[in-house]
Amino acid sequence: MEISTITELFLRSVDNLPDHPAYFDKVDGEWVKTTYAEAGQIVENLAFGLASLGVKSSDKVAVLSGNQSKWALSDYAISGLGAATVTVYPTLISSQIKYIIENSDTKLIFVEDEEQTAKVMEFIDDLTELKTVVVMNDQTSDDKRLIGFSDLIKTGSDFKSKAGFTFKERALAVKPDDLLTLIYTSGTTGDPKGVMLSHKNLVSNIVNGRKAIKIDHTDIFLSFLPLSHSFERMVGHFTAFSANSKVYFAESIDTVAENMREVHPSVVVAVPRFFEKVHAKVIDKVSNDPAIRQKIFHWALGVGRKSAQYLTRGSKPTGFLGMKFGIADKLVFSKLKERVGGNLRFFVSGGAPLSKEIGEFFASANIPILEGYGLTETSPVITCNRTELYKFGTVGCTIDGVEVKIAEDGEILCKGDNVMLGYYKNPEATTETIDNDGWFHTGDVGHMDDENYLVITDRIKNLIVTSGGKNIAPAQLENALVMSKYIEQCLAIGDRRKFVSALIVPAQENLTAWAETQGLPSDDYKVLLAHPQVTALFEAEVEKTMEGFARYEKIKKFALLSELWTISGGEITPSLKVKRKVVLEKNADQVEGIYS
Repeated sequence: MEISTITELFLRSVDNLPDHPAYFDKVDGEWVKTTYAEAGQIVENLAFGLASLGVKSSDKVAVLSGNQSKWALSDYAISGLGAATVTVYPTLISSQIKYIIENSDTKLIFVEDEEQTAKVMEFIDDLTELKTVVVMNDQTSDDKRLIGFSDLIKTGSDFKSKAGFTFKERALAVKPDDLLTLIYTSGTTGDPKGVMLSHKNLVSNIVNGRKAIKIDHTDIFLSFLPLSHSFERMVGHFTAFSANSKVYFAESIDTVAENMREVHPSVVVAVPRFFEKVHAKVIDKVSNDPAIRQKIFHWALGVGRKSAQYLTRGSKPTGFLGMKFGIADKLVFSKLKERVGGNLRFFVSGGAPLSKEIGEFFASANIPILEGYGLTETSPVITCNRTELYKFGTVGCTIDGVEVKIAEDGEILCKGDNVMLGYYKNPEATTETIDNDGWFHTGDVGHMDDENYLVITDRIKNLIVTSGGKNIAPAQLENALVMSKYIEQCLAIGDRRKFVSALIVPAQENLTAWAETQGLPSDDYKVLLAHPQVTALFEAEVEKTMEGFARYEKIKKFALLSELWTISGGEITPSLKVKRKVVLEKNADQVEGIYS
């Protein structure tokens, strides 16, 4: 049957393979499964529970939680009533959550635990719409506004017979153009905007995404990127369920490596920083190995790079190269594959640009990273690489149902069923972003290569224009810098300046370990950063990194910062994008010191 809504998708998948495992959560050290049939029953009871509390079609219901099956089940229950899910990052502070809940007119909110409950209770008395808080771990109090997740399921089960409708009737009454969700953009500047996405928006992305990249019921997903983000929501949640795949929810971001070895995923959705960290750990380990092992590793990597011309096109090298690759795979690459579970078909990367070097490194080991591109406003996928052909330094070609064109100034424009309905309560911002012909203006600059694969340069607003008139994309410089094991975060700067420089946050653990080998005192980190030998180390790292860039692009000077940029500190968004303005404001003295 043709799917036109997320509710139809849910019902079909439950009917397709009712006894097949849908979700796994880690509980008391054991993976606990939920089958598709069980998911169907829980969602139905949750939906009736919400209905008993007065939730109806077009209402807004928020979810404030880390990744777990209850997040996914709540989402399907909300949409099954024709209501809209408002996603909230669990990393946000109370005031940020309040803005989203108030702006979205949310009437009920699911929260993960006591910590998230406390954030909501700080402002609940100030709001007129929000009436009920459902606590997923069932920890409630005498406050009648709080109800446990299990109690809501029981309430729904009891209410079912007197509701006057069936869950299936209500779910099938949902129309493709109905609002499915409000996702608030993290916003590197100003207040976040509520992106309105319809059932049609998401379904078009799911259907056409699966045409580009094949998945089925045999696939195993490991979910760890926030479900609050459109990327994980579409790929690791809706798309996985549509294919009757299994989804394991990682215990936390810190346990991803361990969880991968436990569950042996075949598909993992991640952001570039994840791959950069894996790469850095591998290179660091190799650098401490005996000389013979280092020699074997670099030999294998060379063989892998030569083999990549075949591997990236869905085939394998033959002849003498094929023989050498088999040896390299056995001696080196098999160990890297075991680190990611030993069963991986491919990674999917998005959310930020992936450096060409990282893509080449993983491809050499026959671990494909399929980089894609899109925005929350486009549901989110616009383009993606394919398993049968993926190209480093590109974000692939357009998926079916999506049109892309490059404007005269280089901006990427997009049109299709995936483009949002608009910004909630913000028609001015909607008009600024979607033109009269229906083209969505992405704010990104790029071009198509000779095979119609899209190459992203950078965000328009991030482009550096030096006082000499040179246009420079900082993302390329930053991607190159974070390849260093000694650099955790960085920001290339130089707009309207004579040259390009950088603010660099060192990788403290690696730098401290290096300092100890040099006999440098490392008990006072700020003093260590000012040491001439440390300055010399980073000068060498920057110079080496800049070798492939044009003279006017190269970073001439830098400042080392002792504090990591964090979400709580306000320097990065929940989707891990650096807020350039905030970082520059907080480090204005260091910037002026560079250019004085």
